[in-house]
Amino acid sequence: MDTNATGPAATRATDGRRSRYDVVVVGAGPAGLGAALALARARRSVLVIDDGSPRNGPAGHVHNYLGREGTPPRELLAIGRREVTSYGGEVVTDRVTGAEPLDGGGFRVDRRDGVPVEARRLLVTTGLVDRLPDVDGLPDRWGTNVLHCPYCHGWEVRDRPIAVLATSPMSVRQALLWRQWTPDVTLILHDAPDPGGDDAERLAALGIDVVRGPAVAVEAEHDDVTGVRLTGGRLVPCRHIVVAPRFEARAELLAKLGLTTADFLVGEHAIGTHVPAEATGATAVPGVWVAGNVADPGETVIGAAAAGLRAAHGINLSLVTEAADAAVAARR
Repeated sequence: MDTNATGPAATRATDGRRSRYDVVVVGAGPAGLGAALALARARRSVLVIDDGSPRNGPAGHVHNYLGREGTPPRELLAIGRREVTSYGGEVVTDRVTGAEPLDGGGFRVDRRDGVPVEARRLLVTTGLVDRLPDVDGLPDRWGTNVLHCPYCHGWEVRDRPIAVLATSPMSVRQALLWRQWTPDVTLILHDAPDPGGDDAERLAALGIDVVRGPAVAVEAEHDDVTGVRLTGGRLVPCRHIVVAPRFEARAELLAKLGLTTADFLVGEHAIGTHVPAEATGATAVPGVWVAGNVADPGETVIGAAAAGLRAAHGINLSLVTEAADAAVAARR
């Protein structure tokens, strides 16, 4: 009998923890916890390993998450951890330092604490890194006064003066979007070309001023932004700054398994990198799945949680099929 079909009697490490799991999930954001919850409810042994540095940690609240609107990000993750562990899943704070395939199938996962574990399947939900323009004061205010997504923050800063720092042709679309939430939008050409044609006409028609940069510093008094200082000394007044970072997938672990990142395109423009995968999150390496921002930089919190659920379904199906095939082989 293959006990893995209904939740394995896993072997134990000398310190009392399991040494082998059905699934190891790397990353305890919405994608990782969403997957772990579904897998634990499917009676799988699941270990989630996370280093405790969520991408949206600086933000005050999560938005557009039905039933959890306005929840602080770390509170949402704490709720998710409790839900996972209530079904027997395990969540630990640690850093995964490496992973490699095992000869008999599955993976060895190395941890900073020196205690490796084995996994039949591996789900990586490590997210991404936001690479911001080199402007003094910008990183310190990321997620508070320096924003990106209008759907995440637009309501909270509605009707306030906003400066959009243009770093690519995509920034025009960003300015047009933010105009939905406030009539006071200025587009600063940091290192983007002058908008022309239809773009220039749209900006003018909506009353969006276009100012040539580049920007050199964020000006602030106490916790409030007062403007953006340009290289020539001019100060563009604003209360909030909008910027499109370059989204780089946190894929170091996946590179060690033979997976490479690719440009993530919006139209013809590369806005960052991601790990290509099927709709279920299955990658080109058998047994390895991805979900969340490591696969799709544009995924929101609720979307990442849904992507984790899809990956969990794919992973569980692969394990069910594997067990069924083993039972057929044994019967023969």
